[in-house]
Amino acid sequence: MTAESYAPTSGAHRPGHLITAERMKAYLVPRVRMPARAWKIRYSSTTATGRPTTVTGMVLVPPTPYAGPRPLIGYGIGTQGLSKYSAPSRQIALGIEYEASVIASALRRGWAIALTDYPGLGTPGDHPYVIGRALGPAVLDCMRAARQLTEAQLDPDGPLAIFGYSEGGNAAGWALQLQPTYAPDLPIVAGAVGAAPADLEAMISALDGSLFAFLLIYGIFGLNAAYPEIDVYQYLNRRGHRAVARFGRTHISRAVPLGAAMSSKRLLDHVTQSPYEIPEVLARLQDNRLGSIAPKAPVLIGAGTHDQVIPYSQARNLFREWRDGGADVHLRTMPIREHITGGISFAPAAFAFLARHLVQAGRR
Repeated sequence: MTAESYAPTSGAHRPGHLITAERMKAYLVPRVRMPARAWKIRYSSTTATGRPTTVTGMVLVPPTPYAGPRPLIGYGIGTQGLSKYSAPSRQIALGIEYEASVIASALRRGWAIALTDYPGLGTPGDHPYVIGRALGPAVLDCMRAARQLTEAQLDPDGPLAIFGYSEGGNAAGWALQLQPTYAPDLPIVAGAVGAAPADLEAMISALDGSLFAFLLIYGIFGLNAAYPEIDVYQYLNRRGHRAVARFGRTHISRAVPLGAAMSSKRLLDHVTQSPYEIPEVLARLQDNRLGSIAPKAPVLIGAGTHDQVIPYSQARNLFREWRDGGADVHLRTMPIREHITGGISFAPAAFAFLARHLVQAGRR
């Protein structure tokens, strides 16, 4: 992989425009290859405020033929971290991506995958963590770019679906919500949204003081990345600034033990005033609340009842809101499952759900 992949570009800013592509090696674990041909790509997308930006990602295509048009899955990956070395394409190139087995199981079904690195992880700038109005377009535009990759030989009429869990669930949910207006050229046939932090305002009280309170620091970082004009950092005290600087350099595997070791897990110990009480900040949180737009495609929502990171109520409330908005939505409740075991359980059910709809679409 060359450094050129990470260089800024002055190319076309049409959302989903494929800027560069180069072959790469993708590993399930070190020295064990993924069952796919892989490309590192750079493409155009839009920020949370609608401005043009450049995002990196990857396209994976199984080497074996597929009976009919090969499906393409827009894959929203779970929390990777905030540092530049957290880009999932980099993790997969090294064979250290924690979702690699889930990705491989989708590839073994014969599906191609468009996997975004999200803004700010493979490109300059900061990562707008769980800001759906930035992540949703990144997923959709990665799918658009993948279809332009001639070497991948994807059928332009092949069926499309979207999957994501955790931060990826937020990204997938927003992609499904925005698709009819943002990407009507992508006829999505189904989606799967697992353990999505849907209501960011409610997530504050759920995380504050918990073992995963460091995710509130991640959230402040993400808000500032997406909306620098509101200057969320002005409300931090010295401890808060140190925390943002420290966690802004982490991959999630480092952030979890760092978060557990935090001397204070209370948000108020890191701020002069809670930024989440500021009207301008609250307005951005509410604008990124997943559930306000009913997707057009059928969706499976899933969550574990004992999820210690994203409360089960987030999935339940999202299901009710989308259902009441007229969506064809289904809820898979996973008893006893917490966040990690919930993800392990959700993927097979989600892929079975997507497969049914992809097969139906392929017969039309």
